[in-house]
Amino acid sequence: MRGALPGDHRGDRGRDRTEDQLAIRPAGLLARRLVRAPRRTPRSGHPWQPRGTVLLTGGTGAIGPHIARWLARGGADHLVLPGRRGAEAPGAAELSTELAGHGTRLTFPVCDLADREQTERLLAGLEAQGTPVTAVVHAAARIALAPLDTVSVAEFADTVAAKAAGARHLDALLDRELDAFVLFSSIAGVWGSGDHGAYSAANAYLDALAHRRRGRGLTATTVDWGVWRPRTHRPPADAGSDLFNLEEHGVPRIDPERAITALQQILDDDETHLAVADVDWERFAPVFTSSRPSPLIHGVPEARRALSAPPSAAPAPAASAPVNASPHSAPPTAPVCCSTSSAATPPPSSATTPPRPYHRAGPSRSWASPH
Repeated sequence: MRGALPGDHRGDRGRDRTEDQLAIRPAGLLARRLVRAPRRTPRSGHPWQPRGTVLLTGGTGAIGPHIARWLARGGADHLVLPGRRGAEAPGAAELSTELAGHGTRLTFPVCDLADREQTERLLAGLEAQGTPVTAVVHAAARIALAPLDTVSVAEFADTVAAKAAGARHLDALLDRELDAFVLFSSIAGVWGSGDHGAYSAANAYLDALAHRRRGRGLTATTVDWGVWRPRTHRPPADAGSDLFNLEEHGVPRIDPERAITALQQILDDDETHLAVADVDWERFAPVFTSSRPSPLIHGVPEARRALSAPPSAAPAPAASAPVNASPHSAPPTAPVCCSTSSAATPPPSSATTPPRPYHRAGPSRSWASPH
């Protein structure tokens, strides 16, 4: 939805206050913002630990083995890694042997989670064996780069189903309290990404699903990740695609161990919605706003500096420590950083208390590393 606020469109310090992402809800007119926030107090004095049987989707993909190792180190007795190829998936045998040293058993059932009947049989079988699922980490994905107007409906559906259908089935069939229900989403669903139309939609769906599950009183966490650094550095098939020009666009790949540390903290704190990305705002902000201004990132101090600095200005010194961040309700004159939130958007002369964000069951939070 495109739109603009009524009244004076020049906000504080002359910033353009034209809104390009609005939602009309009973609470009023809402806009999207990104927000920083310090880490909240953990829910208990004990770190989150896996136990029993944990279902991990995408377990043999690019980032799955990192997650499997973390779960094994944490104490999971049994990891279930479903997939269309089962134990024939590349790397399955090696991963199983490696994690046996931690006392963790791996099984690789042949199951397409996009098929509800197959998913139901898998979960029922685990129940019958006396090994019910205690936690879910849904990290499966399918990335297909293409301009949206060149993608057929069938291709769009396949890309979305790889994430959304499996998440939907697991949520419905595991409609009970779990130790964790973690959805691996993407920053593509937060601020969009060229040629990622279907993938962005799938990730936005995961974010909404986590909030809905949390709204039912069940644990749920969605993390909008930047791209993790791969295990190997194979040259991309299309070096010109935006998926592989991340550093040039100001979004370097995340070190997997750092990402795992963030994930552990996220679960320790029982968060609902966060984004974790490594962002070089000096590079990213000008690229992101090259077509039009975006109020979405105006709350990020480094982004504001990058956008207000003269073209010849030297870059600001790099910050070395990660910065916790969180979206919250705020008027557009006090925008927010690093993951999406909804903010009331009254006319500039109004002095109102913004209503509760429309898509949040609880506080959403995010992390970013400013450069």
